[in-house]
Amino acid sequence: MAFTVSTPSIFRPTFADILRAKFDDVKTAIAQRRMYKATFNELAVLSNRELADLGICRCDIKRIALEAAYGA
Repeated sequence: MAFTVSTPSIFRPTFADILRAKFDDVKTAIAQRRMYKATFNELAVLSNRELADLGICRCDIKRIALEAAYGA
């Protein structure tokens, strides 16, 4: 009779894996925030006429910047 040892197939993340995942989350959040600020600032400097030419109201700038950075 043969005796075999089976290892569980459950993946247990190491501390380094958890730290790497958290670091990736922070990098993503920073990139999204930069995208939001850049979009908001670019639209905010436009005149009302330029915004109207684009079909944007000044009150929509925040929503558009949020959608650009974080998705719909």
